[in-house]
Amino acid sequence: MNEQTPRSKNERRVALVTGASRGIGAATAVEFARRGYEVALVGRTTSDLELVASNVRNSGGKSLVLAGDLADLAFAESTVRRTVEEFGKVDVLVNNAAWRELGTMRRITLESWEKTLRVCLTAPAFLARWAAEYMEPRRSGVIINISSVMSQQAAGIAPAYIAAKGAIDSLTYELASLYGPVGIRVVTVNPGAIDTEMSRDYRDDSGKSVTDELRAYSDDMIMLGRWGVPEEIATVIAFLASDDASYIQGTTITVDGGWRHQHMPLSHKQKQYPQDFKKP
Repeated sequence: MNEQTPRSKNERRVALVTGASRGIGAATAVEFARRGYEVALVGRTTSDLELVASNVRNSGGKSLVLAGDLADLAFAESTVRRTVEEFGKVDVLVNNAAWRELGTMRRITLESWEKTLRVCLTAPAFLARWAAEYMEPRRSGVIINISSVMSQQAAGIAPAYIAAKGAIDSLTYELASLYGPVGIRVVTVNPGAIDTEMSRDYRDDSGKSVTDELRAYSDDMIMLGRWGVPEEIATVIAFLASDDASYIQGTTITVDGGWRHQHMPLSHKQKQYPQDFKKP
């Protein structure tokens, strides 16, 4: 098919998913395919995206691999255009891609700060704008921004990432107000501790991994007592994109196993009230 000629008609819904090469993005792409979508996959590495594309095909969907760096806004804009050229439309945009370096405000470089905001905030904002240009004439579409419970729970070790995620929450409200009257829904998903590659890179000052220690602490704080898996976030995203969520607009959906509203770790409650809080 000529890339310059969009398909005239496509009955299947079309989703554009960024950060689709692994983790939440990959699981979301497969979940959309399972539900009958065509899926455009955006990520940095072609080989990783091809693996996801294979899983999409095995789940019954068609895919389009779009490899590049979303810090390059020209590439970001091209992902929307090429999705429409390939599939004729875009029904759902999932702004999932993220980038960050751990370190406090005392140490972060300007380069790291600016790259984090460009990937985690600027690219999603303009991807929403570019996708909405195709959604608005059809008076239909869903934009889902993937934030984090860290937008409301700071740790002091990722200032640019925290700032970007807090801004994404607020940007969702702004875009929902703008685009809601023309039939476009905009929602944020705030995942908690999810077992992805990005969640395994915590190290101490000597470079030794402290991920297991942090995981044990978070397990103790999460009401369900465990980290989530990408598929659990993917099903929430797919639900929000569906007609079953047609009146959900301009809000954040927290999917964290109950962590954000937990005040006291389970181990401490077990010491105080062993009969009421039994060990798992």
